[in-house]
Amino acid sequence: MNLPIIEISDLKRSFGKKLVLDGVTLSIPTGGVFGLLGGNGAGKTTVLRHTLGLLAAQSGSVRVFGLDPVADPVGTLGRIGYLSENRELPDWMRIHQLISYSQAFYPNWDPDYAESLRNLFELDPKAFVRTLSRGQRARAGLLVALAHRPDLLILDEPSSGLDPVVRRDILGAIIRTIADEGRTVLFSSHLLDEVERVADRIAILHQGRIQLCAGMDQVLSGHRRVHLRLSSAVSHFPPTGIWIHAEGSGHDWSMVAEGDIQNISEAASRLQAEILKVEPISLDDIFVARTAGKLLAAGVRS
Repeated sequence: MNLPIIEISDLKRSFGKKLVLDGVTLSIPTGGVFGLLGGNGAGKTTVLRHTLGLLAAQSGSVRVFGLDPVADPVGTLGRIGYLSENRELPDWMRIHQLISYSQAFYPNWDPDYAESLRNLFELDPKAFVRTLSRGQRARAGLLVALAHRPDLLILDEPSSGLDPVVRRDILGAIIRTIADEGRTVLFSSHLLDEVERVADRIAILHQGRIQLCAGMDQVLSGHRRVHLRLSSAVSHFPPTGIWIHAEGSGHDWSMVAEGDIQNISEAASRLQAEILKVEPISLDDIFVARTAGKLLAAGVRS
């Protein structure tokens, strides 16, 4: 088993009176693509900023390559490629100047690879950064993040500003290429279809806490939508046991369940409920079930 490239333990972070991270613990293995999912304000960018050493842990610890990125930025940052959601690039530079400027910071910069990326992304070397569209800025930022062939590539909402064709043909190919070379990709995104397509493992972050962390195959195979008919009508359905989300009323309910068919059958039996249908569900369904407001009330027991 690969050793973790990132180890985060009981990380807490507040900005003023607002608690943003509430005991986040993550272990990200070396190699592959790790997707960090969460809605706006969930704390995704704050986690990434800690891994980059841009924020010091107020409580808990962060290790990247076994090092504290705040205490040892030289040992960590040179091995990381980073694309921020805001695409912070110097507007006064031309593309060829941006490439030359960035090359000076990375001993492992690959000029031939940088040029191939520039051609792939259709970036005019004479164009000023300030004249680029949002999608072009994303491509330029991705070029800079990739061209030194980093051991760890961190992408914060990498598809922001990219049209669906570019997302599919460029971003997906780049992420898989990096992962297939034994490098690691950590990216945050709210585009769950994209995550489902390229990620090997995921974590769902909600209100500063990890709700779920597992391999993609395990996540998809371990959740199901179950249509139930209860013997006694209820107005609400509490998320207890294997039932993590419920929609419906009266006798008929559509549930998201975590577990295998045997556990689902046993839980339904305890509810005196008939199983009408069991269906596979998407990552989007699982994300909603894990982060949406739960319907809490008395009246049903699993």
